[in-house]
Amino acid sequence: MDFWEWLTEGARIPLGKAVKEVINFLKEYLGGFFDVVAQIFTSIYDGASWLFTAPPAWVIILVLTVIAYFAKGYKLAIGTALGLTLIITVAQWENAMYTLALTVVAVVIATAIAVPVGIWAARSQRVSNIVRPILDFLQTMPAFVYLLPAIFLFSVGPVPGIVATIMFAVAPGVRLTELGIRGVDKEVVEAGHAFGATPGRILRQIQLPLAMPSIMAGINQVIMLSLSMSVIASMVGAPGLGKPIVASLSSVNVPLGFEAGVSVVVIAMILDRITGAFGQSKRTRSAVAVKATATA
Repeated sequence: MDFWEWLTEGARIPLGKAVKEVINFLKEYLGGFFDVVAQIFTSIYDGASWLFTAPPAWVIILVLTVIAYFAKGYKLAIGTALGLTLIITVAQWENAMYTLALTVVAVVIATAIAVPVGIWAARSQRVSNIVRPILDFLQTMPAFVYLLPAIFLFSVGPVPGIVATIMFAVAPGVRLTELGIRGVDKEVVEAGHAFGATPGRILRQIQLPLAMPSIMAGINQVIMLSLSMSVIASMVGAPGLGKPIVASLSSVNVPLGFEAGVSVVVIAMILDRITGAFGQSKRTRSAVAVKATATA
C-alpha cells in the first residue's frame, strides 16, 4: 500500500487519544489544583444563586426594573417587569434564577480574563499573534465539546458548566477589547505622551474611556454566549432552564420546552438591552472625559 492509499483509506492520527492522555495527566498531577478551583467556583455560584433565589420574586423584579430604568428609561423598565412576570406565570422563576446566577458568575470571571488579556494583546503584537489562534480555536469549537474535559476534570454539577461557559464565551471579550484599544486615535495618544502622561495614565484616562463602547460590546457578547452555553451546561448537571429544555426534548413535551425557551429569551433580551444601553451611555461619557483630559 503506497502513501496515498494509506492516507485515503487507513490513515488515522490518534489526536483524540493524545488529548485524553493530556487530560489524564492533568487529573493525576494537578488534581488538587482543580479541586481548589472547583471549591472556589462552587462557593461563588452558591452565593450568586442564593442572591437570586432567596429574596421574593418581586424584589428581584424591582431591582432589575430599576436598573433597566436608569440604563435606558421607562420603556425598558416596563418591558423588564413584564418579561420577568411572564417567567413567573409559566412557573420557571426558580430555574430562571439559577440560570441567571450561573450566567453572572461565568460573565464576571470571563470578563476578568478577557479585558486584561485584550489590553495586553493591544499593547503587544507578539501577544496578539499568540492569542489570536487560541481565540479562533475557542470560537470554532462546537459548544458540546467543551463539556467533555470540563466534566472529566470537575465531575458533574455547576462547576463544569461554569468552566465550559467561560471557555466558550471569553473570546469575543478579548477580541473587542483589543480592537477598541487599537482603534483609539493615535493622535490623541501622542498628545498624552507630549504632555508627559505615563503609559498607565494614558491607558486609564485616554485609551480605556475611548475604547469603552467596544469593550462593552464585547461584554455584551460574553453575556449572550454565556447564557446560551448555560442552557447546554445542564447536560452535565448544572441547574437552570436547561433542565426542563432537555427534559422536554427527551419526552417530546412541547409546552414545557416552549415555556423554558421563552424564559431564556426573556432573560437574554433584558441583559442584552441593559448592557447595550450602558455601552451607548459609556460612549457619550467617554468622549466628554477625554475632552476634559485633553484640555487639562
